[in-house]
Amino acid sequence: MENVNEHIRKHYHKLTNQQKLVAKLILDEPKQIALHPAKVIGTLTGTSETTVIRMCYALGYSGYSALQNEIRESLLLPHKKDKLLENYSKDQMDESDVITCNMEQDLAYIQKMLNEIKPEQIQRAVESIVKAKKVIVVGFRSSHGPATWLTSTLNVVKGNAHLYRGQTDDANYLITEVNAKCVVIAFSFPRYTKETIVFSQAAKEKGARIIAITDDELSPIGPIADTLIKIATPAPTALKGMATIFSLLNVLVSGIVQADRRNVQARIKQYDESGQLFYPFFEAT
Repeated sequence: MENVNEHIRKHYHKLTNQQKLVAKLILDEPKQIALHPAKVIGTLTGTSETTVIRMCYALGYSGYSALQNEIRESLLLPHKKDKLLENYSKDQMDESDVITCNMEQDLAYIQKMLNEIKPEQIQRAVESIVKAKKVIVVGFRSSHGPATWLTSTLNVVKGNAHLYRGQTDDANYLITEVNAKCVVIAFSFPRYTKETIVFSQAAKEKGARIIAITDDELSPIGPIADTLIKIATPAPTALKGMATIFSLLNVLVSGIVQADRRNVQARIKQYDESGQLFYPFFEAT
């Protein structure tokens, strides 16, 4: 399903409203596509066989059969079963066992991410960050915490990372500094903040690569992203999803350290030495 999902993500905004209904069915119920002809899919989506076929063309396929065959092949590949997340719903939360319920939920969502994550996307993100002359991190509302942490950590291991703070920053100046050697890492979770999308789009038009960390291929940041990393979190993300997000960020940072170990070690040594000049630390006695 990876290629199909990528095609939908990149072309979704160009689809008609009826074609979007078909695209949503592909993402939500790919088995329906694998089992049924275009005419049946048209009926299931309340559209038509013609709409289904035209959507296939819009996604870059030669026809419905090409799309169907790709989905069938992907569904035949071995895959791990998802953890049963429903075991940790709110009505089963025992007040006397808050620790167990919350931590088991965190572990279940991290396991779900492990089962679904695509190593090649992580690799592309790591390579883009390592090669970038400047990294700009964007994240508002529920995404502000992980965006701030990632910026700070990137400045320790790499340098030249900037957290875009919205109205307190001069966005116009920042965009003028963006070019093809820049990478924007955009966090976008419900409720999706328009400013994240606007800034990312402006940066992309200046040549920057966009790495999106979001909950769905069809989120507003999806069509803009060069690399999209999907994370499923319990709702609301701001209160219950941080463990999953930070687990992914730890993977990204570890990947950067591994890919650029010599420069990272030199950077950390430099960072520690300069830190001694500005910050007083307690010495062990």
